Amino acid sequence: MGRKGLSGASNADKKMWEEMRSNWEDFTIEASKALNQALTDETGDLPDTENYVGETRAVKVKVRIGQNFFRKSVLSSYNNTCCISGLSIPKLLVASHIVPWRIDASNRLNPSNGLCLSVLHDKAFDIGMITIQDDMTIKTSKTIASLDRFYEATIKTYEGREIGRPDKFQPALDFLEYHRENIFLS
Repeated sequence: MGRKGLSGASNADKKMWEEMRSNWEDFTIEASKALNQALTDETGDLPDTENYVGETRAVKVKVRIGQNFFRKSVLSSYNNTCCISGLSIPKLLVASHIVPWRIDASNRLNPSNGLCLSVLHDKAFDIGMITIQDDMTIKTSKTIASLDRFYEATIKTYEGREIGRPDKFQPALDFLEYHRENIFLS
């Protein structure tokens, strides 16, 4: 549509463009090296940069010991059903911590610190888009102003509805209060 591209480019620009197009993997590696060299500070330290090669690497990770017990306890008490949406596909369910794992070590494995949520509702709960009131009804954040139909259908639609109650390990009210006061976007 009337675009010519590179019409006023120098021969060096054209050569660089051709090099990038013909071997983009090597080009990105070389560009990354040049950037690192340009950003190297006076101590010789390089900034942390991304690796654009696209390889697999073994890494050391921390594992949550007891997380499997917590998951089984929470999902079992909710009969493998999301307490918000009713979704009952175990691979799409999460044992969500009400008070985050990193905050309260003494209640990390306490099933009363858990809700069975779909992966979508777990994320919404974790970032404070939704919370649970003491009467076990769902509250959605008013700070999320959206005309997004998917958001309206999957999050906002549950405003004021009661969650599905577990057979055992009811959510502890003090944990829910913590979530409302510290995580929920009120």
